[in-house]
Amino acid sequence: MFAPSRRARARLLARAFASSVATIALASAAHAQDSASEDEDIEEIIVEGQLSRYSATKMDTPVFETARSVSIEDQQQLLDKGVLELADAYVYAPGVFGQTYGFATRGDWVKVRGLDVPEYRDSLQALFGNYNNTRSHVYTLEQVEILKGPSSVLYGQGSPGGLVNVVSKRPEEEAAHEVVAEYGNFDRKQIAADLTGPLDADGKLLYRMIAVYRDAGTQVDHVNDDALVLAPSITWRPGAHTNITILGNYQDYDGQAGAQFLPIYGTLLPAPNGEYMDPNVFLGEPEFDRYDTKTKSVTLLADHDFNASWGMEATARYTKGEAKYNQAWAAFIGGTRYIDDEGNVLRTFYKNVADSEQFAVDVRARGEFSTGGLEHNILIGVDYQDVSTNSDYYYAFAPAGFGINVFNPVYGNVPTDAELGPWFDNPETKNEQAGFSVQDQIRAGRLLVTLGLRGDKVTSDTGTAQQDDKELSTSVGVMYQLPGGFSPYASYAESFEPVVGTQFDGTAYDPQKGKQYEFGIKYQPEGTTALITASYFEIDQTNLVTADPEHPGFSVQEGNVDIKGFEFEALGSVGDFSLEANYSYLDTITSDGYRLPSIPAHQASSWVTWRPSEVMLGFKAGFGVRYIGASYDGVDNLKTPSYTLADAMVGYETERFDLSLNVRNITDKQYFATCIARGDCFPGKDRTIVARLAVKF
Repeated sequence: MFAPSRRARARLLARAFASSVATIALASAAHAQDSASEDEDIEEIIVEGQLSRYSATKMDTPVFETARSVSIEDQQQLLDKGVLELADAYVYAPGVFGQTYGFATRGDWVKVRGLDVPEYRDSLQALFGNYNNTRSHVYTLEQVEILKGPSSVLYGQGSPGGLVNVVSKRPEEEAAHEVVAEYGNFDRKQIAADLTGPLDADGKLLYRMIAVYRDAGTQVDHVNDDALVLAPSITWRPGAHTNITILGNYQDYDGQAGAQFLPIYGTLLPAPNGEYMDPNVFLGEPEFDRYDTKTKSVTLLADHDFNASWGMEATARYTKGEAKYNQAWAAFIGGTRYIDDEGNVLRTFYKNVADSEQFAVDVRARGEFSTGGLEHNILIGVDYQDVSTNSDYYYAFAPAGFGINVFNPVYGNVPTDAELGPWFDNPETKNEQAGFSVQDQIRAGRLLVTLGLRGDKVTSDTGTAQQDDKELSTSVGVMYQLPGGFSPYASYAESFEPVVGTQFDGTAYDPQKGKQYEFGIKYQPEGTTALITASYFEIDQTNLVTADPEHPGFSVQEGNVDIKGFEFEALGSVGDFSLEANYSYLDTITSDGYRLPSIPAHQASSWVTWRPSEVMLGFKAGFGVRYIGASYDGVDNLKTPSYTLADAMVGYETERFDLSLNVRNITDKQYFATCIARGDCFPGKDRTIVARLAVKF
């Protein structure tokens, strides 16, 4: 198969990236001329994701008026780019490293501005801990939002990198029904239905029913990714100013873990015999390996306007998740995953049963009023969440006689439960958080100022230790809207995250702290939804736990991470083309003087979609290029090479049906997403080809 050279790929990326920026600039200039000429033939067609009261900012203030960076992938963009899972939605956003661990079935790994971030759904946290519930299914989502930088003033405990918020599809006033069939390589088969509309004549009751069934293999033999999803919802409108929505969600996924924890020797570096293994080799046991997850949740979304100035909304959720996770992988011996001259490795066998339970509620009052010459948009919130997780397991480290050859694996050698060793019945871990917050967005002519203050109390109980933390978080944002659509801004935000445990002297750990300074400019040509954002930021994360040099076996909080970065994001349209271009640079340094693991310094991407409005009506096509720079292992010894990937879409759509073909990683490039110091390499995603037919009725 033809594979372009590195230099050719770099030229391809540069041309696509430069073309996108130039075209967006051309669109901006054309729209500026539009106000002076009625004969202008350039038309704005981009559909822009909108922030709502259940979005990441908890405000419906436009992104253009928000003094911080927010990236959005709306439903149409998800479809055009052929997003199959949530991890795919992150790869065209600046400052975001999606698919951090390459091909994966256990989670949608993502790092924002160099750091792990939590996942929220409809502005309530959705995932806690690891491997205890299902992944969000993209067919149930309206859009994906990435809020960058500390967000504790809105959410309490969290990461200084930011967060991901996914917005659920909700019932709609206008009746719409579709059935979707998909077929792809690796024997991927999926059928889905999405039905919505009114239940009564006056539209006081609305419904939506979403269902998905998937039967799919994957690029790794013996690893499946099957799913059943049911998401019913109903909205009641007892009056013109009140909406009450109940969302149900049931997800049942069956399969195996995609990550095989491949040894560095034989993947990134040659094995002792000089050979390289198949990056899609399965090193587990077909009759043993399982990754089965199930999640049930009920969410309440309610809002009411008391008058023209004041209103409120409430969100609440109950979630129950569970997982059964069995896997055999290459054992970690002597500082690496050891492989001998013939390609044999010992294996660790792991068998886990985990669950999670969450109850969360967030009540917010909002007001819009004026005091003198100032316009206020104030948000006052009280929230509470109670989360418990549990994880019990067998763990057999490198038992003799159960190894495997990475070049010629032979299966059927599985230890009994007795040979797996003792069953570790761990105590339940609990986390309670209560918070009170106030945020005011103040407008004085062209000047916008946002002030936020929040107090939290967090109680953490590991079953062996209990700890209370009280924190105060602040945020400040300033933006000035210049004539011509330019808006420079600056912001400051803080974060905290509890650390449970004690130091040598018995004192409890302080929470990890984060703070960010961000400076940028946003440009939106008047009368358009095109938006160009350029930002510079500095993040300082402190109180990280490191080994105590004076007391072996204990830790101190002397670690810190300094992150500096630049991001550029451009979205716009000209004529029949919608375009986006992204670039980010990250400089990450830990207190040990090393770069953060798995974080590329440079990333760039560009996507163009064409929907002709005159000739070939109904035709559509899209093309994208992604460049991910080199990354390191956390101690700057191993370098994971950079890679460039291309994606494409072609299709035809009418009011009644939508037929499309999406290809991601067109050249079927083999690459590693990351290789880390403990001795693992994680292969990237192979080429995926999926045909999709949606019939609307």
